[in-house]
Amino acid sequence: MVRVIQETFMEEHDSSTVRWYVMADDDTVFMIENLVNVLSKYDHMKYYYVGMNSECIVSNFGMSFQMAFGGGGYALSYPLAQALAKNMDTCIKRYPYLYGSDHILQACIADLGVTITLEKGFHQIDLRRDISGFLSAHPQSPFISLHHLDLVSPIFPSMNHYDALNHLMKAASVDQSRLLQQSTCYNKRHNWTFSVSWGYSVQIYDKIISQSYLQTPIETFGEWRKGAWPPYMFNVRKFNNNNNFSCDEVPNILFFDSLEGTRLNHIVTTYVKKNHRICANNDDDHSSNGVMKVHVFSPMHKLHVGDGNRGECCDIIQPIGMDSMAIKLRTCMKHEIIA
Repeated sequence: MVRVIQETFMEEHDSSTVRWYVMADDDTVFMIENLVNVLSKYDHMKYYYVGMNSECIVSNFGMSFQMAFGGGGYALSYPLAQALAKNMDTCIKRYPYLYGSDHILQACIADLGVTITLEKGFHQIDLRRDISGFLSAHPQSPFISLHHLDLVSPIFPSMNHYDALNHLMKAASVDQSRLLQQSTCYNKRHNWTFSVSWGYSVQIYDKIISQSYLQTPIETFGEWRKGAWPPYMFNVRKFNNNNNFSCDEVPNILFFDSLEGTRLNHIVTTYVKKNHRICANNDDDHSSNGVMKVHVFSPMHKLHVGDGNRGECCDIIQPIGMDSMAIKLRTCMKHEIIA
């Protein structure tokens, strides 16, 4: 497999038309617009190896923490691909003991004096079961790829894998730049917290919770290799949907349902609650259980994520009827604190 780089370069090597060589597995899904935008910030005439580690420590430990995983995908700039193609045969002979083409390639790249440039939007998804908690707290970085979707639960409830992915792509077709980007706002009257993962989900908590806390994913998923400890490359919030957990800690979760088009120079997406949460004191008068639908108004312009740019702030516009809320995303004001 590692020879694919060499073969691809030999087939397509016109430097006037080719800038990057992007490699991935056959079950990898790319957000092409986001991928192009991310790569455009790098000088393609320099030596770049752009990708991301696995989400699980055991996978990185078994390979290399300096390796981009091919399931999530990675990009090689033209001069790096050219140098690899020229030295590929020698490099393969140098590393007969390495397992996997990704690891061999990383070693070859290291021998050229190049190290990985990490982009957090590439996702190997070395996780199991329900990854909704992970997707609802995406890093503040453009969402670029997903992998292993056949090994996890469908990313939307009550759908099969194929329909769930196509459903996500409905939001992606309108605004890839905001897809999965997290915004937090508050209904101070009820002491509710809304965490919006645009195009995917809205989580509603029955108390005021800080943005720093919500950036940590809820562990709805499981580790790639059972028993590995510590399992992940990031912190998690423990979560059990049962009567032992206070409803302050268990959110009502609404998932992306439909795109309503544009209104007042905003894109309007709707999120609907599919399942009822299970937790202690669930019938409290303070509960957000009655909110069944949330409309999110997002600006028409593209969102520039990461690289010194702030995430978006949001406001609760007003209740719409007894069971609906409306949220408006906006640029944060200078020195504004999300609290």
